[in-house]
Formats: sequence, structure tokens, C-alpha cells
Amino acid sequence: MLDKLQELKTRLAEISDLGSAAALLGWDQETYMPPGGAKARSEQLATLRRLAHELFVSDEIGRLLEDLSGPAADLDPDSDDARLIRVTARDYAKACKLPPKLVAELARTTSAAVPVWAKARQESDFALFAPHLEQIVGLLIQKAEALGYQDRLYDALLDEYEPDMTAVQVEAVFTELKAEIVPLLRAITANLDAVDDAVLHRDFDEGKQWELGIEVLKLIGFDFEHGRQDKSTHPFTTAFSPTDVRLTTRIDRTFLAQGLFGTLHEGGHALYDQGISLALDRTPLCEGASLGIHESQSRMWENLVGRSRAFWRFFFPRLRAAFPDQLADADAETLYRAVNKVRPSLIRVEADEVTYNLHIMLRFELENDILEGRVGIAEVPAAWNAKMETYLGLVPPDDAQGALQDIHWAWGLMGYFPTYSLGNLISAQFFDQARADLPDLEAQIEAGEFAPLLSWLREHIHRHGRKFTPAELVERVTGRPLDAAPFVRYVKNKYGELYGLS
Repeated sequence: MLDKLQELKTRLAEISDLGSAAALLGWDQETYMPPGGAKARSEQLATLRRLAHELFVSDEIGRLLEDLSGPAADLDPDSDDARLIRVTARDYAKACKLPPKLVAELARTTSAAVPVWAKARQESDFALFAPHLEQIVGLLIQKAEALGYQDRLYDALLDEYEPDMTAVQVEAVFTELKAEIVPLLRAITANLDAVDDAVLHRDFDEGKQWELGIEVLKLIGFDFEHGRQDKSTHPFTTAFSPTDVRLTTRIDRTFLAQGLFGTLHEGGHALYDQGISLALDRTPLCEGASLGIHESQSRMWENLVGRSRAFWRFFFPRLRAAFPDQLADADAETLYRAVNKVRPSLIRVEADEVTYNLHIMLRFELENDILEGRVGIAEVPAAWNAKMETYLGLVPPDDAQGALQDIHWAWGLMGYFPTYSLGNLISAQFFDQARADLPDLEAQIEAGEFAPLLSWLREHIHRHGRKFTPAELVERVTGRPLDAAPFVRYVKNKYGELYGLS
């Protein structure tokens, strides 16, 4: 068995290397690649992803998995090896359903679409991007049909990012959230003037903002010997190994929160990637358990830590030292209240904690409508605007602030958005448990001591990578299944106090 297991690991490591090379090219495309390199880059990515796919679905991998299936039953079910065999077998079964030609065509098409999306967003012209989105949707439908699904086409795509989750389950979660969040938002809207965020909308030098972002990353534990931060149109994090993790952010000179919280959010993702056990490197286990679990880490650092009163009592003096004139009339409480201002907004990544999930519901519903043919590609901007008005009472004035604001569709990521809301719920559930295990957590944050929280996350979540399914991991960490109650309780308590609600 040991020889066959080692052979499997060797083959998987080579496949992982090809995936990392493709990811590096994708990172470069978003950060430093000259615009004229787009066509060549799309071919390079198509080749790498096709080769990785062909190697993974090879008869040799199938034979090794079959030979190991019997002996694996004698292993500790929670051991790295047992979990590697189980997860690889699941991935293999799915991958074998996808023709290599389709994998390559998706890589080629999405790579070519990204710079077009960026140009369309810059010019606020959805029509420029529409033909590319039409191609991507067609390929994603082919992919879903190839993978197979029981009830909804969306299920096949969602399972790529949140294993074993279905559209019906997501709808049930959203129904529960709507019942709690919509009345809360109505109550807050009646008292919006109770919180003022004008202090965030001043002239903040971009270079100083960048330096503060780097400082924040170091404070929360990001290792710059094994990672870096750059700028991109849309913030993202990518990892080629726990020893090489890259994140990006974007900075607005006239809006302090964008760069700071973009960095904290992506920093949460990056800490997760850096914390995966090196024993899992170059295997299918060297990733987050799911995108919902990954998002729980980014939302935890961005919101539960970064938007907490404790954090601002610690961080405000550092911020005022960088911007003494802009913040001469402010204090820690001013900033705490400002960064938690609730205001229905057009842009998802700038949304407050109360309205954020409404942005996700919009995208989830629209993706289902697109995939099932109820909304044509040309109709997407109008459908987007109508849902935005229904959920948030706003109508985007242009495509850049509407249907073109996210890069995900250009990347071919349909079925991805629900993971953002799942991450919100899981972050609150994990944080409740962290508070129970670390009774001094709030005091530690106020003192700028983030190592205890990071160590707790490393021990209970990060190091495991994909060893456990999302449902297994949530239950192992918190002792109960996924539960919306901690998140609902958190936003009701926090924003009830901020807005003086009874």
C-alpha cells in the first residue's frame, strides 16, 4: 500500500504544480501583465489547465485510487492519508465527467474575458462584455450537464465551491435571513442619522493608506517572507503553496474604508492559506475546506475583528498618527461608529454588514435566472437594476456600478456567490466558539494582541485544509451544524446599540 500511496502523492504533486503555475499566470494577469498579453495568456492558461486535467483523469490515477480503496478502510479515518484518498476519489469522479476540451475552452474563454470585463467596467458598457459572458454561460451549462445534478442545474456549479450544498438549501438560508434582516434594516433606515461616516470621506494619501495596510497585515500575523500584497481592479487572494500566498487590494484616496477593509478581508483569506499544514502541500488537501469556510476567515478579520470597538480603541492612535490633520476632530468611537454606518449601497464590497447579504441574494437569484434561461444576457443589466431596487431601494446609474462591478463572471465563477453569505454565518459561529475558548479575546484585541486568535484558528481550522467537509468542520469546531442564529444575534445586538433600537 505504501508504494501505491507514494506513487499517488507523486502524481498529485505534479498536477498541483501545473495548477500553481496556472494560478501564478492568473495572478500576473490581474497585477502586472501588459494589456497586450491577454491573447497569449489565454492560450497559456488553457494549455496548463488542460494538461493538469488530463493528468488527473488518467487511467493511472484511477487505478491507484481503486487499489487504495480497500486498504484505506484500515487507516485512521481522520488521518492525512485516509482523507487524501477520500477527497481525491471524490474529485476524480467529478473530473472524469469533464471533457479535457471543455476544461481548456473554459480556461481560454475566461482568460480572454477578464481584460474585456475590465475595459467594459472602466467604460461602463455592458455590451462590450456581453458576448464573452454569453460564451462563458454556455460553457458553464455544458459543465453542469457533464457533472450532472439531481434537481437544479445550479447545484452542479455550487458543489464546486461548497460541497454537498444545494440551491434549495441556500434558498432556505436566505429565507431565514430575510425574515430577520429586512425588519432590522427597516428599523435602522428610520434612524440613519444616528451614525455619521463623514470622517471616512476625506483626503487620505494613497501611499500612507498602503503603508497602513501593510502594517495591519503584519499585526494580524501575515508572513511577508511567504507572501505579498499588490493592487488590482478587484481585490483577491491566491495561493501557490502555504509558503507563497498573494493578496491584492484597491485604494480610494477619498474613502478610507475601501483600502483598509479590503486589506483586512483579503488578509483573512491569506492567513488561512498560510496556515494550512505543509504536510498537505502539493496535494488536493492543500486548500480551504470550501469557499464558505474560506470566506468565514476573511469576514471574521474584516468585520468581527476589524469593525469591533475593541479594534478601534487599539488602532485609532496609529491611524491618527498617519493622518493627524484629517482626524484631528475624531476619536476611536468616531471611527468605530463610522466604519459601521449602515447605508444601502450599490457596491457589494463596500456594503455594510446588515445589507451585505441582500447583495448576495440578488446575484444568486440572477445566476439561476440566467442559467435556466429566464433572463437573456442582453437583459442582465435591467434585471440586475430591478432586483437592486427591490432589495436595496437603489437603481445603479450605470453598468460599472451595476452588473459589471464583480469580476466573478469573467472568471467563470457562477455558483460562487452564495459562499459569501455562508461565510458570514460561519464566521459568527466560529467567533462565538473562539470567545468561549478565549475568554479574554476582546481585551486581547483592544491591546493589539492578535496572536491568540490566530493560534486558535490555526489549530481548529487552518491546518486541516480540505481534510474535512465544510459540514464536518463546522460541527467539529463548534459542536453543532451550520446555524444562522449567531450571525443574526450579532448584527441585532451590534446595530441595535449603534442605532438606538429598542
